[in-house]
Formats: sequence, structure tokens, C-alpha cells
Amino acid sequence: MKILFKNARLLPEMMPEGARPEDTAFVVVTDDKITYVGVNEIEDTFDRVIDCKENLLMPAFYNAHCHASMTLFRGYGEDLPLRRWLDEKILPAEERLNFRRVYYGAKLAIAEMIRNGVVSFSDMYFFQDATAEAVLEAGMKANISRSIVSFDPNITKDADERFAESVRLVEQYHGAGEGRLKVDMSLHAEYSNVDACCRYVAEYAKEHGLGMQLHLSETQAEHEQCIERHGMTPAAYFASLGVFDIPTTAAHCVYVTDEDIAILKEKGVTPVHNPVSNLKLGSGVMRLRDMLDAGLNVTFGTDGVASNNQLSILRELQTAAILHKGVHRDPENIRAGELPVIATRNGAIAQGREDCGLLEVGAKADLIMIDLAAINNIPSYDLATTLAYSANTSNVLLTMCDGRILFENGEYTSIDIECLRFEARQIIRHYFD
Repeated sequence: MKILFKNARLLPEMMPEGARPEDTAFVVVTDDKITYVGVNEIEDTFDRVIDCKENLLMPAFYNAHCHASMTLFRGYGEDLPLRRWLDEKILPAEERLNFRRVYYGAKLAIAEMIRNGVVSFSDMYFFQDATAEAVLEAGMKANISRSIVSFDPNITKDADERFAESVRLVEQYHGAGEGRLKVDMSLHAEYSNVDACCRYVAEYAKEHGLGMQLHLSETQAEHEQCIERHGMTPAAYFASLGVFDIPTTAAHCVYVTDEDIAILKEKGVTPVHNPVSNLKLGSGVMRLRDMLDAGLNVTFGTDGVASNNQLSILRELQTAAILHKGVHRDPENIRAGELPVIATRNGAIAQGREDCGLLEVGAKADLIMIDLAAINNIPSYDLATTLAYSANTSNVLLTMCDGRILFENGEYTSIDIECLRFEARQIIRHYFD
């Protein structure tokens, strides 16, 4: 399959060398790769030609931290702090999960993300074989993980059913869908795991070349109680157990010290900024500027919709764009031009997808098109500022993953959306019966 995108606007840093700011570009996708980017149209035969009509063509978004099937709990347990939200609402609700419910919850999340220009997500949850099947059917990408908790200090990996479930997931799904699906290991958090479990999970991940997903210093209480328990911060704790010796994606990182930032940098940990979830739960605000200045591979995540209500990386980008200006009383604290790479390339790197998150020859064809003719985007003096301050997810005209168009002009190509709506409503209608 060979597709030509013509008359496309590109972000300035993605324009071919020597191009003028007013130039539009031509982009060729052959099968799953980008094979041409330039301002001169090439003579060739194409299976399809898409006229971008001077709309923005850019790499698709990556959601580096979510719990996809929590779409089932959207709007459930509102206006509570994290511990009460978990203990009184979410944990009891999760006891009722099963394969079918997680499958349709994940499918609902996948449909929402595709509509919002997201082509890949990193997921921590249960019944992840159900999530894996939903991902493979929809044509999306994901790094899935079975969130592991442990409370017995004498636990061994041979007696740990959660660990065994993670191993089965690796054996069955890692690399499936021609590499679209990856399986990571996952330690839920410091406060929900014991030393022994952290060690053998990290050892297994290192032996098998897997990534790690975890929550890190999400709340002040978590951070301070870890110091009381172990005499060190959560970042120092995980580093001491060898967890950070493998590629790690650490969600939240709201309460981190200068020393923690140095550890994350030394170990190559990716901090995931979840501004909407952290604000909604009253958890706090990540030190984004300090982390970027330290050279960390910061990226964006939505968290689950029970603590966010949307699966929109564009909304996370836009929240970050204004949040840190207000917190620091400095309009130059974060600039719009810094944000697209955080939402795209950095997420791909966090997932171990080195050939993704780029708009250049040889990269995977993961692309989205943003409607610059929409009323809310006129005029557009600067594409990065339009993205950061004006655009919204209704402006996503097309989402392509690995060269396959999954969404175009309001229509899904890989999901029966009416069937999905029916099944999701049936599950919710009887969820607490």
C-alpha cells in the first residue's frame, strides 16, 4: 500500500532542510514506513492520494501511562483524595472485573484514543490478555503490563500468582501484531510492594529485555511515608533494588527531590507527566521545567479516566502548557515549541519504539492530521502555539498507525463503534447488580 499526503503543513522542526516556512510538504507512506518527506512532489503511482489542504500533518500522540479499562469507571467516585478514591470506590469496583468487562473497557478506551490522535499507550491493569486482544483487533499499539502488588515480606516468585500471570502474558503476547504489542513488567508502587518482589520482578525484566512500568511519588504522603519506612525516597528505594537498571517508565513523579531527579537521569528513567489527573485528585504538580533542564525524557500520560475523565494527550499537552506558567508566575517557564516532542517522540522512546514518533524517512508511519481550517484554529501564526493553545480533539481528521488509517473524517476503520457502544452500555447497566 502506497499513500501520498500532499499539501501538508508540518511543524517547523519537521520541515525538510532548506524549506521555507510557507512551504507545504509531500509525505509518502509505503506499507508501514515513511519513505519520502519533501517540498517537491515526486512522480510515482500511488494507491491513494490524500490532499491535506494545508492542514497540519504530524507524528501521532503517545499515552505513556493509563489504565485503559477504567473507562468503565468514568465519573465514578468523584471529588475524593487519592486514598479515599481508591479505598472507597475504585478498589471495590475493580473486584467485579472479569475478562469480558476489561475487554470492552479497553476497546472503549482504544476507540477514544484513536479518535483523539493517540496511536499507542502504556497500560497497567488486570486481565491484560483481554486488553491485548482489544489492541490487536483495533490495529493500535500498546505496552501492556499486569500491575503487581505484594505485601508478604517472605514472598517468592514461585508462589507469586501475579508474577506468574505477568510471565504468561510475556510468553503469549510480547511482540504480537508484528511488534505492535509489547509486554512490560510492572510494580504498582513502593507502598504496595515488598523488597523481595521488587528484586525478582526486576531480575526477570532484565533477563528478558523488558521494560518496567510503575507509579512514583504521586502524593506527598506516599513520598514521606516511604522515607519513614525505608529511610529513602521512592526513587532511591527502587534504584537500590535494581528496578531502575532496566528501562523504566515512572508515572507522576510529583514529589521528587533534586537527588531523585539525578537518579532518574543517571538511570535513564522516563517520568510521565499526568497534569490533569494530578490536579483533579489534588496530588500536586510535577517539576516539569527542572526535569526538562536535567535532560530527562519526560512524556505525557492521561492516567485512567476515573481520575481524568478523558483519554486525550492533546489535553495533557495543553494543560501543561498553561499550568506551569501559572504555578511559577512565569509565562516563559514552558514554551509551546517544547511540547510536541514530549507528546510524540518521547513517548515512543519510553515504549522502546526507536523508529516511532518521528516524521522522517525510515520512521514508522504513525501520523495524525489536525484541521487548521476549523474556526478555533483561525488564524494560525505558529503551528506549535496553535496546537498548545487553540486546537482540540475534534480537530483530529485522521489517525494512522503503522501505515494503516484507523480513523478518518469521523469514521473508524477497525472498530464497529455502534456494537462497542451497545456492549459498553450493557456492562455499565448491570455492573453493580
